[in-house]
Amino acid sequence: MPVSLDNLLVIGISSRALFDLEAEQVIFETQGLAAFRQHQLDNESQILKTGAAFALVKALLKLNQLQADRRLVEVVIMSRNSTETSLRIFNSIEHYGLDITRAVLSGGAPLAPYLQAFNVSLFLSLHEDDVQAAINAGTAAALLYQKPTQSHEVENVDQIRIAFDGDAVIFSDASEQIYQTDGIEAFDRHERENATKALPEGPFARLLMALSYIQNQCKNADGRMAPIRTALVTARASPAHERVIRTLRAWDVTIDETFFMGGVAKSDVLAAFKPHMFFDDHPDHCERASDRVQTGRVPWRTN
Repeated sequence: MPVSLDNLLVIGISSRALFDLEAEQVIFETQGLAAFRQHQLDNESQILKTGAAFALVKALLKLNQLQADRRLVEVVIMSRNSTETSLRIFNSIEHYGLDITRAVLSGGAPLAPYLQAFNVSLFLSLHEDDVQAAINAGTAAALLYQKPTQSHEVENVDQIRIAFDGDAVIFSDASEQIYQTDGIEAFDRHERENATKALPEGPFARLLMALSYIQNQCKNADGRMAPIRTALVTARASPAHERVIRTLRAWDVTIDETFFMGGVAKSDVLAAFKPHMFFDDHPDHCERASDRVQTGRVPWRTN
């Protein structure tokens, strides 16, 4: 019988998001494919340093130790590398003891066509075209920023901490578009008038629901730390808060911590929460946050 990934949280991650391949990327961009290929072959035994999503991936894989009879998470390397140049990636995976056995090596071709084939729930990359294509295909995806410069890397793998923006991330961008086109007063009026109507799902709604499901499956009766902790960090404030609360209630999803920022910068709150990853759609918010915490920008759908 073939192995099914249907009931797993599947993370698709580019090799450049998992490991630090920035020097190699410069070689590719300035010297071309042949020089990149030779560099990788010459350095096959050199272990790569950890990349932007390494801490999150390590923490997620640890969830598989919580239940003896089943896996909860699968991580799939999704790389534009060729098979020939991939050994350095696999050697680094083995070196760090990561339980990753599946890979897509597309040899330069786009990766989006393979997301559904592996039932990917979240795709993380530093390649903007691949991230945009994933979002357009209906898969939660984020373009990662480099590691934060002002704070330590999150080391705690006993509890996964993930922070989300609201509109255009967990929720659809419909209300956000009203704000963008008609201003804050029109936005507040619309949200008051629709306070009891659940917001439509955004690109990360299903991911949040999956994390909530895993939280419920792994509740610790002995009082140990919960394996996942989530936060909603949104620019919304009263009166636009009610619709958010009612929507999460309608979805039967519990967010552990919620911050209605009302336009205040999110960076200090995020630094205090210490997430393995923060997802937001606004480039300005992401730029400010990325100096403090690991950040992924969620692009708007373009089709």
